[in-house]
Amino acid sequence: MLWTQSGVPLHRAWTTVVAMTSDTTLADALAARPVVLDGGMSNQLESAGHDLTAELWSARLLAEQPEAVTEAHLAYYEAGADVAITASYQATFEGFEKRGIARERAAELLALSVELAREAAGRARAGGAGRPLWVAASVGPYGAMLADGSEYRGRYGLTVEELETFHRPRLEVLAAAGPDVLALETVPDADEARALLRAVRGLGVPAWLSYSVAGDRTRAGQPLEEAFALAADADEVIAVGVNCCVPEDADRAVATAARVTGKPVVVYPNSGEGWDAEARAWTGRATFATEQVRGWESAGARLIGGCCRVGPEAIGAIAVSLGR
Repeated sequence: MLWTQSGVPLHRAWTTVVAMTSDTTLADALAARPVVLDGGMSNQLESAGHDLTAELWSARLLAEQPEAVTEAHLAYYEAGADVAITASYQATFEGFEKRGIARERAAELLALSVELAREAAGRARAGGAGRPLWVAASVGPYGAMLADGSEYRGRYGLTVEELETFHRPRLEVLAAAGPDVLALETVPDADEARALLRAVRGLGVPAWLSYSVAGDRTRAGQPLEEAFALAADADEVIAVGVNCCVPEDADRAVATAARVTGKPVVVYPNSGEGWDAEARAWTGRATFATEQVRGWESAGARLIGGCCRVGPEAIGAIAVSLGR
């Protein structure tokens, strides 16, 4: 048995160099043209009849119905997405432990999330997709493990060092599984961003950093200019931006991220509906409009897609809007 620096068991096969999903790196593609992200994993799984009300959310299906995850990825690739984000957002060692899943099995499930997305990419290419396809390994915030809505507030009462210790083991496992990029996403707090940026150093896999925001601030209340600036000099970070926010908040954030960091911007907002954490239900109406896509592109966005409640049809429309 081999182990990561954090003491996580690694399957021997994970320690070999894993071929990336595409011969073209995502960073090179971003320098040439906009790239289309997928949409919400949870809504695609729910539309197929899967119950995601448990604390593990879509990560539960990694253990119980992995083929459903592959099908969800495939639906987005076939709709026009270039990048699939894995079903590991809420997959943590601590969260799996609450469900009685041992640490070694949890590591296997984290790696499986990458394998399932890569399998879907292979099936999409076999079905005629001639463009490069990539896999992004999702790394959700600490609050996602708590499953109490704190991922939308931040301010967990933990130090940067404690947050780094939480994130590093699963980052090591996900990186060893060979994704094209690590998606550090829905980050509500600049302190957690600091921890994540420290945790990805030396892993050998590029990352993007994406905040959840309210207006011109992070969910924890820090100015976005300060939050984005944390990644400006981080060599591992190939894109910076926002996700899991209302589309209207994305408009200003894209321009700010581009100006502050000089990096390509990633943007994938929700549909515009609101999430009631206590009722665990969506409220309000959708405001996501593909007409906004060109504005984001003009402001510096190069990775463009959707998050919660944005499905394959909308992703297909984004691809068309970007001239695909």
